[in-house]
Amino acid sequence: MAFRDLDTPDFSRRSLLRLGGLGAAAAALSGLPFGRALMAHDVSEAWPNVAALAERYVSQGKVANMMLTFGWGREEHAHIIARGAPSVGARGEVDADSLYRIYSMTKPITGMAAMMLVDEGKLGLDQPVHDLIPAFRDMQVLVDPDGPLDEVEPAIRPMTVRQLMTHTSGLGYDIVSKGPLQKAYQEAGVVSGRVSKMPIPGFPDVTPAPGLEAFAERLAEIPLMYQPATKWSYSFGLDVLGRVIEVASGQSFDAFLQERFFGPLGMTSTFFEVPESEAGRLTTNYGILNGMPLPLDLASNSIFTEAPPILWGGSGLVSSPRDYDRFLAMVLGHGVFEGKRVMSELAVRVGTSDLIPATVDKKGSWSENEGHGAGGRVQGRTFGWGGAAGTLAAVDYGMGLRTTLFTQYMPSEAYPVREEFLAALEADLAGMRESKAA
Repeated sequence: MAFRDLDTPDFSRRSLLRLGGLGAAAAALSGLPFGRALMAHDVSEAWPNVAALAERYVSQGKVANMMLTFGWGREEHAHIIARGAPSVGARGEVDADSLYRIYSMTKPITGMAAMMLVDEGKLGLDQPVHDLIPAFRDMQVLVDPDGPLDEVEPAIRPMTVRQLMTHTSGLGYDIVSKGPLQKAYQEAGVVSGRVSKMPIPGFPDVTPAPGLEAFAERLAEIPLMYQPATKWSYSFGLDVLGRVIEVASGQSFDAFLQERFFGPLGMTSTFFEVPESEAGRLTTNYGILNGMPLPLDLASNSIFTEAPPILWGGSGLVSSPRDYDRFLAMVLGHGVFEGKRVMSELAVRVGTSDLIPATVDKKGSWSENEGHGAGGRVQGRTFGWGGAAGTLAAVDYGMGLRTTLFTQYMPSEAYPVREEFLAALEADLAGMRESKAA
């Protein structure tokens, strides 16, 4: 079953982890004597409001589990708050090694992978995409984003690597686009991911393109939704960037990620395809219907245990809280993880900065009041992104904090988890400041 409509503007418009608003607390929190509670493995005592949020969602049966991580500065291991079981009614509890579908939290990994190649001179931020994928030369653009595909005009400028990273290339997305453009994507097998082996009512049965190269080539045959570098619109940009990485590096996308990220960072639980030996760690993904969770992708029969038809750079990965925290620790450390340099400091600093071209009109978009870097939102001194099945992650450079939230349900707007998590986080940080003042 293809991934559609599950990452909608209604919830994605809401700011993800707006920790930029907490930046003023950085000075007050630096050197704060958090004490034994923070250094314990489970930090519910240090984060009582966040812990209460997780407890409420699980105890009320809204989600099967909720897992949160908090890492400060150069701490090698994040501290956790964990509630619930991998699936409703299952035995055991989730932990830092449980496996979650991270969907769009794949995007910052893809963006940072591309920044490695930019740093090495194998890519240019403002290099035309058609240098790597010739099919994207001389693109046509829809006169009306929702209009007929034969009403087009020539692109006024080429798509660039920077634009792919920041959703400003003019590409559409099957979860955002409508009308003839969305239909053209479906007919070409240009889809943004996968959800379940089971048919889902209301979702068309689409056969994905046979591989990342075919995906990119077919996408290039379809008109752009907007003129490049004129509008911010959530897009297939990071998926195309995965193919750009393949061409520039001479490796398959998954091999590049394994060699340059997953291996050096010890991310042994991050996969496009979950091996049979690790399937027992998978959580179940639920669809929320009238406030009730119904199994959507069973842990025992997950579509993610099958080889993906496409290596989606925008949505394809399964990961664990421990693994994703390792990625965030490297980003927070400006490229250094456990004393070893994985990326250059400059590559990370540029990738976590606002890279949106100056010509882009952000009015009315999700990024109207913020920036966008290499696959993630930039607001103040924070960088991060979320996933369609209830996951989110961010680093805050001002506070020296990295944090994640993992759960599994769709669509994400079914519950106000993001807003409630932010409020709980703010309340707990305020409590820490008061404790220090006392």
